[in-house]
Amino acid sequence: MSDQTYLYIALTIYFAGMIAIGVFAARNTKDHEDYMLAGRNLPPWAAALSAGASDMSGWLVMGLPGAIYVSGLIDAWIAVGLTIGAYLNWKFVAPRLRAYTEVSNNSITIPSFLENRLKDSSRLLRIVSSVIILVFFTLYINSGMVAGGVFFESSFGSNYHLGLALVAVVTLSYTLFGGFLGASLTDVAQGLMMMTALLVVPALAVVSLGGFAEIGPALAEAGPQHLEIFGGAAVTGGVIIGVISSLAWGLGYFGQPHIIVRFMALPSPQAATSARRIGMTWMGLSMIGAVICGLVGLAYFEQTGTSLDNPETVVLVMAQLLLHPIVAGFVLAAVLAAIMSTISSQLVVCSSALVEDLYKVFRRTAPSPKHLTVLGRACVLAVAVVAALMAIVPNNTILGLVSFAWAGFGSAFGPIVLLSLFWRNLTHWGALAGMATGAVIVFTWGFLGTGIYELLPGFLGCLIVAIVVSNATYLRNHNIDREFAETDELLTVKVAD
Repeated sequence: MSDQTYLYIALTIYFAGMIAIGVFAARNTKDHEDYMLAGRNLPPWAAALSAGASDMSGWLVMGLPGAIYVSGLIDAWIAVGLTIGAYLNWKFVAPRLRAYTEVSNNSITIPSFLENRLKDSSRLLRIVSSVIILVFFTLYINSGMVAGGVFFESSFGSNYHLGLALVAVVTLSYTLFGGFLGASLTDVAQGLMMMTALLVVPALAVVSLGGFAEIGPALAEAGPQHLEIFGGAAVTGGVIIGVISSLAWGLGYFGQPHIIVRFMALPSPQAATSARRIGMTWMGLSMIGAVICGLVGLAYFEQTGTSLDNPETVVLVMAQLLLHPIVAGFVLAAVLAAIMSTISSQLVVCSSALVEDLYKVFRRTAPSPKHLTVLGRACVLAVAVVAALMAIVPNNTILGLVSFAWAGFGSAFGPIVLLSLFWRNLTHWGALAGMATGAVIVFTWGFLGTGIYELLPGFLGCLIVAIVVSNATYLRNHNIDREFAETDELLTVKVAD
């Protein structure tokens, strides 16, 4: 049996497993709220692992190891920033968002929560936030489609477009019918596969090279700057800007709809504590594994003299060189899992934006739950098709596509989510102005050529404008005060930290 046959067998088993989970989820999805939020009964372990898997995507197993392979530890500052941001998100945002969304008219999407929380009768806030979600998520899903095509091209010598089509079809097959629960449960399996691959592959590479003692000389030969946290250069203004920009990635967590929607699906605010512990353990191990994969991969290819055409495929190529083909196939499936987990979660959020936050706004009569569920599935299909068409001709790196979409959500939603949860004086006009400011800065900042990641100025711009406009337009609302107090009461019962 050829190596390629083993690889295809492993991938077939993986695909079948994902579809089986989707079928299970579909049988347990009875209405529109189940389809969009799993009935607010997602176990903490599932919320934690699905949030991590949907967050990291192909960036974790392809983008980050590739960046470390090229630039060294200076790009590990991104991992540091993300880890800090994720911890703060779980610690402060998760329990309060879970409580507040239930208090505020049982909101099941971020746009509906902002409208209900800020008592926006104009519906503008809900519409604008939904449009922002659709624009940036289409770009985000596009990055996943590109990663899928690159995956098949690098791993099987297959056609890029065939790989793109396979990823799109299989991901759709379990997301279309399983909805939020299907995306979350497949994320759990995919997250565990990702973490295992990122720990096993570099460990085997180290053994193959003869131990850690051989890593240092190989990296020194490739370039000693790879082991320097500032890239081996003097700590100049440019280096400091680069580090600050990398750390700024952590600010993006507060505004990622596909991540924070997991907080809303928890069975209670107190469940966020155990979810945080599980999620941060997974994230810490996975991040460390990804960074080591980049460094060890560089040493491996330097010492063995093997060529690597695309640095973002370092994990894929090492797995095929070091493992039995059937095991390598499951490692490759783990890489594919990283890509598909994010696509599925983002498709569900896009569907909710189209159905819950746009369709229901413009339709005058209340549609039936069955009608909404069918429409939600149709929207999942439509967004996937658009993203796939955009990915036919890839025009950026995976990391580049992800970084832009991440900045868009972090800048437009991050400050608004934080202010809506912790500052009762936020107004819908302040939220609208801040959201628009953040989105515009992200789209235009790159033209200035400052070298600063657009998320940082976008986040700060949104925050400042939202506060200034809110102070200028604030009128006391007793319903807002009452809901703010009710949320505080729900959070008084705490599980010991």
